[in-house]
Amino acid sequence: KILKKCFRSEDIIARLGGDTFGAILPTTSIKATTKIVKRVKEACRKNRSKIKYTISMGFSTKNNESQDINAVLKEADSNMNKHKLLERRSFHGSIVTSLERALLERDYETEEHVTRMKTYSLKLGKELKLSEHQLDELKLLATLHDIGKISIPDNIIFKPGKLNELEWKIVKKHPEIGHRIAKTTPELSTIADGILTHHEWWDGKGYPKGLKEGEVSVISRIVSIVDAYDAMTSDRPYRKALSKKETIKELKRCSGTQFDPSLVDAFISLIEKNKI
Repeated sequence: KILKKCFRSEDIIARLGGDTFGAILPTTSIKATTKIVKRVKEACRKNRSKIKYTISMGFSTKNNESQDINAVLKEADSNMNKHKLLERRSFHGSIVTSLERALLERDYETEEHVTRMKTYSLKLGKELKLSEHQLDELKLLATLHDIGKISIPDNIIFKPGKLNELEWKIVKKHPEIGHRIAKTTPELSTIADGILTHHEWWDGKGYPKGLKEGEVSVISRIVSIVDAYDAMTSDRPYRKALSKKETIKELKRCSGTQFDPSLVDAFISLIEKNKI
């Protein structure tokens, strides 16, 4: 819709494949093309969708009949790829920020909860001497592990009482929904499996796949413990926050069943040293 709005009636727009589009602009100068490119980018920037997106564009001009059209296309594609490389870092940040904002705007998570999730997860990850690459994925997963909840109806998410069987089945679909969201977003594909498995249990009694022990990634096992810890140490409408002593007792009780026992030991050690 943006492309149709920004280009002119005489221009020909077509999908070239996947997420790539092409446009033929008859008898159009470089100066005029530059203005159209700016118009498209500005329209993308001003879009009202909660999920922000960007577009990388490149163009080339055929100035005489003897020029090979394939060479012109190749030059346009090369110019587009140069812009894509420059914009990739900012786009990655934009996607994460937009998805995080989508969760916060619907009050599924508080900003404080997300901040604590990232902080506690990274502290445990560093204690376990995870690689920088794993720590980057851990931070991303701690932020967006519940992204699938944006598809769960508000009347279920915010229901004050106990969920019935049908409502609980709907809630339990959020890891799979989040997994699909991440899989279709290249910048998030590395944490897709982590999103899918963050409700799996060490003993195989979790969901959605019933995986156990090492079948679940270490970053997903960390997020599972940290998420439970933050829930226990935060006030809820139906109860007050548990004390540090009560929380440690509950973590130990669930060690070996819900949680990876070695990770629980490391996390409790951090709590007792007042590092968390």
